[in-house]
Amino acid sequence: MDIPTEAGPGAGMSGQDEIRLHIGGVQPRPGWKILNIQPGPHVDFVGSCTDLGQFPDGSVAEVYASHVFEHLGYQSELPAVLEGVRRILRPGGCLRVSVPDLEILCRMFVHPALGPDARFHLMRIIYGGQTNPYDFHKVGFTLEFLGHFLTRHGFRDIRRVAGHDLFDDTSRLVLFGHPISLNLVAYA
Repeated sequence: MDIPTEAGPGAGMSGQDEIRLHIGGVQPRPGWKILNIQPGPHVDFVGSCTDLGQFPDGSVAEVYASHVFEHLGYQSELPAVLEGVRRILRPGGCLRVSVPDLEILCRMFVHPALGPDARFHLMRIIYGGQTNPYDFHKVGFTLEFLGHFLTRHGFRDIRRVAGHDLFDDTSRLVLFGHPISLNLVAYA
């Protein structure tokens, strides 16, 4: 899939009163509200991203989810989230998503120069760090897989970006000289 790049964070956005929702976030940023399954000092909404019922249709201008979607089962949870995000985004609203890039991670994992500790670290990125009940991965994404899910749930103008540069998170993480995240933007 040949995916173009985008101008940058917030491209095409207007108005300061629009809701921008950071799913799974912990770090505050002006203009953004945080939804997280676990309470925290900067969390505005506590709840699962599989139920976005607290947000009215078309009420959100932008949604950001970094290293969240891989924690969802691809048969029911992921489709529910994508349908929910699509529903709450205003027409033309932007979804920014970052997930571990399974294709890159697999190539790195089988590289003969990597030792057991490095492979174990990569395995934890693929399957989750398993440090708490929410830190398990249920699906791996490639550009093809994630693009298919987004298209199937009504997203358009899907573009791959190097990073989102919105929060200090793993969307730009580089391991062993390679970025490990698949970063996409898509529009409602």
